Amino acid sequence: MANSVTYFAALKAAEHQLTTVQQDPSAAQFLLLESQHWTFTQLVQHYRDVMPTNQLSRYQQQVTRVSAGEPAQYVLGHAPFYGREFVVSPATLIPRVETEELVEWVLNSQSTTAQRVLDVGTGSGAIAVTLQAERPAWRVTGTDISAAAIAVAQRNVQTWAPAVTLAVGDLFAPVAGQRFDVIVSNPPYIDRTETAVMDDSVKRYEPQTALFAAHHGLAFYQRFALALPTVLTARGNFFAELGYQQGAAVREIFQTALPTAHVTIRQDLSGHDRMVRVELTE
Repeated sequence: MANSVTYFAALKAAEHQLTTVQQDPSAAQFLLLESQHWTFTQLVQHYRDVMPTNQLSRYQQQVTRVSAGEPAQYVLGHAPFYGREFVVSPATLIPRVETEELVEWVLNSQSTTAQRVLDVGTGSGAIAVTLQAERPAWRVTGTDISAAAIAVAQRNVQTWAPAVTLAVGDLFAPVAGQRFDVIVSNPPYIDRTETAVMDDSVKRYEPQTALFAAHHGLAFYQRFALALPTVLTARGNFFAELGYQQGAAVREIFQTALPTAHVTIRQDLSGHDRMVRVELTE
């Protein structure tokens, strides 16, 4: 018998399936839009069209995986970030909207002329690639302790910003002896005690080493604070994402280690502390 399921019917069935198992039903639309490379308007235009059998089968398989808790971005193998599609895998964090705000802050506050820029803990390469693609005059390097993450980042570099340099290693080890005008990072910052309130799919599928940090999630800010004078140029800038409850603690870490630096905590669009900027003074 010929398939007669429309895109609209498939979408509604998927939303019901996800709701039944207490997963976010919006993932049904996300999977459909991303798989078809459609906007929402295009989806509406195709609502009454019969979905080809092979597409329907693939879509139902994807929805089943998400119903079991797997993030939709890992099911698809890619995720949107700052207007581009990035390859992702369980070796990398899924790029998030809050990190787009961090990238926007860097882009809007720095000169468009030649800058040496380092992205520490690059993961999928979303930050490094975006900065390089948006500012071709910059020289961007991305590092990560995970070779598997760097392999994913390399694919995104090849697609969007071949000028980016990638290296494997912990923190600043891969760029020893070099100095940068801008350093940016979305480091691990979750305290292990917060595990109980975390989304289950994040705990089960996203890389643990990219999520959790010692000293109540503050370990990497402490390491950065000690190292910045040796890796930033004289009036260099450091930008990082942080946990929404960490603003005061992160400010104190940098002000204590770098008394003459200017430290700014910025809120995200939801009004939560989310980013820090450290400006060195000569």
